[in-house]
Amino acid sequence: MAHAPSDKKPVAQTIAYGIATTAIYAGVFSFADTITALFAKGALWAAGPIVTVFAVSWVHGQFAHNLWTCLGVTARLPRAEVRPTVQPVARPQVRATLNA
Repeated sequence: MAHAPSDKKPVAQTIAYGIATTAIYAGVFSFADTITALFAKGALWAAGPIVTVFAVSWVHGQFAHNLWTCLGVTARLPRAEVRPTVQPVARPQVRATLNA
């Protein structure tokens, strides 16, 4: 999703996602043994590592995006290349013939 460039910097979102990222990392490292025991149970608990990785990735990605935006680092937009329109060569119509 592309956002329109604006002069407002997402400082509050950067701080919120930074705190959320820190909380997730602190929680995972603080309760590593408990989380490992739960995820090792199998069944639906086996999806836990996948969900955890996606959650950490998304929250950290949002934090990094907002941080770079606050610092003024943005992607370079590609130049619109103007190409002359080329008209296709008119080909003769194909007609069905009967070879008898």
